[in-house]
Amino acid sequence: MINFNGKLIKEDNFITNDNRGYKFGDALFETLKVVHGKILFWEDHYFRLMASMRIMRMEIPMNFTMEFLEAEILKTINVNGLAKSSARVRFNVDRGDGGRYLPKENRVSYSIDAEPLPNDFYTVSSLKSYTVDLYKDYSVAPGLLSTLKTNNKAINILGSIYAKENDFDNCLLLNTNKSVVEALQGNLFLVSGEHIKTPPITDGCLNGVMRKQIIDVILNSGDYVLEEASISPFELQKADELFITNVIIGIQPILKYRKKVFDTKVSEDILRRLNTKMRLS
Repeated sequence: MINFNGKLIKEDNFITNDNRGYKFGDALFETLKVVHGKILFWEDHYFRLMASMRIMRMEIPMNFTMEFLEAEILKTINVNGLAKSSARVRFNVDRGDGGRYLPKENRVSYSIDAEPLPNDFYTVSSLKSYTVDLYKDYSVAPGLLSTLKTNNKAINILGSIYAKENDFDNCLLLNTNKSVVEALQGNLFLVSGEHIKTPPITDGCLNGVMRKQIIDVILNSGDYVLEEASISPFELQKADELFITNVIIGIQPILKYRKKVFDTKVSEDILRRLNTKMRLS
């Protein structure tokens, strides 16, 4: 069942042809992992959503408190029988119906849907091959809008089609300055010895919730040095490791890029530290 503006409904056709998220991509979303009734990193998700709504000039309803939205998410989890397991949740907010580029009103609607996930904690990928390439047909524009989770995902869609057609597991995206900014569905980290590098938000990468968690783990490890700096495509094959992060998978090591095969020692170590952090929180 889907939670649409607080009402639990069975229908999946609650969005009209006039919905602004459907017509213009005038919508934001958060992808959440919920484990046994606990929303992982909920505070970070909530404040990112609020900041994104302000950037998009959406009117934030007075009842959109952290407690209210958490209760709505858990209500959706419970009605779908997922309270005692793990779930992937999409929280979508849009400006409803009406208008063309200029909205007729600035009221927001929200919807929440949930589906089961197999694992409670993050696990090391059992994939024996995870190959990526650069997607160079279109580029990400550096700037604030590129850091938001909006429904405008044309580059990610076309990159995913390109990856499938060429038997890649994922692709890395470039910005208009020819710097590597992220993967199709996650942030990118590059490992060289004890030095770990990730693109800065100003390069146009998603302001990822898991990116923030991994940065905290690295900074508190005492074993690694973190740098937020632009990554050139030429650095990829020189790296010891590359890995992708998002809240659903945690960490996905990249095993091959072109002729370079990568190690996974550091990414596995950081993943263990992440799980320990979650258990203690």
